[in-house]
Amino acid sequence: MKKILFLILLGFASCAMAALSPASRGYHLIPGQFGPGSSPDGNSILLDAPQGLILVDTGRHPEHTQRLIAYARERGRPIAAIVNTHWHLDHSSGNGLVRAAYPRALVYASNAIDGALPTFLRRSREDMERRLAAGEIPEAQREGVRRFLAVMDHPETLRPTRPVTRSGMQSVAGRRLEVNLAPFAATEGDVWLYDPAARLVIAGDLVVTEVPFMDTACPESWRRALDTLAAKPFATLIPGHGDPMARDRFLVWRTAFGSLVDCGASTRPRADCIAGWRRDAAIFMRPGRERMVDEMVGYYVDSRLRAAPEERDHYCRPLRAAA
Repeated sequence: MKKILFLILLGFASCAMAALSPASRGYHLIPGQFGPGSSPDGNSILLDAPQGLILVDTGRHPEHTQRLIAYARERGRPIAAIVNTHWHLDHSSGNGLVRAAYPRALVYASNAIDGALPTFLRRSREDMERRLAAGEIPEAQREGVRRFLAVMDHPETLRPTRPVTRSGMQSVAGRRLEVNLAPFAATEGDVWLYDPAARLVIAGDLVVTEVPFMDTACPESWRRALDTLAAKPFATLIPGHGDPMARDRFLVWRTAFGSLVDCGASTRPRADCIAGWRRDAAIFMRPGRERMVDEMVGYYVDSRLRAAPEERDHYCRPLRAAA
């Protein structure tokens, strides 16, 4: 359990195993990966636009981010815009590398990073520096910690140049997209995209197939965000981690999420909440990960869904006010 919580602090998430999507689907997916003893990368999606490519989420590891840059170069098209669905570093650490390669790329994101930097991320940095100095971090994980500290040294790479402050249609690199802001969901501000022409939703971590990551979440507002997302007539949804899914699968996931939140708010045994998630989200589970899923769901029941009221509501208001 200690190892899992360490990876959560670094931005833990499950990997996406989908193959690269054919261009005929209207998007190119470079799936996130997660190997033993390593922090993950979130899914990255590239969309064609008149002015170049739109890149949704830049990953964490340089190897992942370099794959995004290599794809743009193979296509002979610049990355004209970056969309960060949220500030978690497995989705945004690669911003610096991408912007070094494509300095004119605009960054679309919420302003939630301004609340995270002096609170959650500052505490994470202090903890990592202490543990690194004390020799408490295994050798295999030290390089990842150093990358985290390097990103913290340059927080400007995480900030938007085009802040998303409300939902609505926008021209992103010349392509018309519905750019949506979900306040106080998985983070203080989650950005998700809807392309009406392609009937495509790019959801970020509003949808994470095996386990919804609630480290910085306001669960009830997150549930409302999923209802807003469900109102769109999409055919395909790309989650922040996991395989693309058709609408019927998303509805299964949304129901499982709601049932988990309801169980957490009840007096039912903790084990019932864990078993309920495993049952309701069974179609998203991969063999051999049952123990990990159980431990993580139990952790979120204890730390978020059944925390003391002040802690439970901590991420349901601006973090800047709590700094």
